[in-house]
This record gives sequence, structure tokens and C-alpha cells, in this order.
Amino acid sequence: MADARRAPLKDQTDISGARVLIVEARFYDDIQDALLEGAIAELKAAGVTHDVITVPGALEIPAAIAIAIDAAEATGRAFDAAVALGCVVRGETIHFEIVSMESSRGLMDLAVSRKFPLGNGILTVNTEAQAWARARASELNKGGDAARAALAMLRIKRRLAKA
Repeated sequence: MADARRAPLKDQTDISGARVLIVEARFYDDIQDALLEGAIAELKAAGVTHDVITVPGALEIPAAIAIAIDAAEATGRAFDAAVALGCVVRGETIHFEIVSMESSRGLMDLAVSRKFPLGNGILTVNTEAQAWARARASELNKGGDAARAALAMLRIKRRLAKA
């Protein structure tokens, strides 16, 4: 008998018409292309629209999302969720720790303080080979995972708003 606690519930809450923001850090262009491909495929499969903003690196992603949320709300075209995509590869200095921890903290702060559905697809890896294994849609598809996480949080938000 399967453990019911481990089986994810299929939330059928309607997210049609949703608008999702993807903010991508283009530090590793080829890896980023793979992450973006996975995320866009998931969003298209869910039938939601998306916009893409590109920033220089992972540290800029949380601020770009916050700026875009405010700008979109001001124009009456609010975003319903966001997907953060990037890659941080460990180097010889503590820069890796700063970028990976602070970008993650910034995303969590943003999601919690604004109660905003967000999927974190910023890879934090030791090598480029690890990044490729996580980025490719044919392998771990972390771009797709981040998009699915954002959509799952959006479904939760919409379902609970109706309760």
C-alpha cells in the first residue's frame, strides 16, 4: 500500500489566464537557455502567459522581481507568479556562498512578505557538469521544476482565496 503522505495531491484549481514573470540571470548563457526552455515548456503546458526579464546575475533577480511586480500592478497588468532562473558555480572564493545564499534569501523574503507565488530555479552547483545535468529538460529539468513550483503556489493562493 502506498504511503498517502508522500503522494502529492493534484490541485485542479484554475490558473487559466495567469500571467507569470520569468527573471533570468544570463551569466552562463547556454545553461540559462536550457533552464529557460524547461520553464517555458511548463508554463505553456499549463496554459499561462509569461514575460521574461534578463538581469546580469543571480543577485539581481530578487530586486528585478520586486520592481516588475510594482510596475505591473501600477499599469493594471499584475503578475500572478514568478520564476527565478540562474546558475551559480562554486569558485575559489566565498563569492559563491554570498551569491547563492543572498539570492535565495532575497527570493524567500519577497515570496513571504508579498505573499507572492515564486519558484526558485537558481542552480547552486560545484561544477558546470552538475549545472548541465540540472538544467537540461532531458535530465533534471530544474527550470521546469521552478515553473511547476510557482504554478503550484499560485493554485494554493487561488484555492485559499476562495475558501
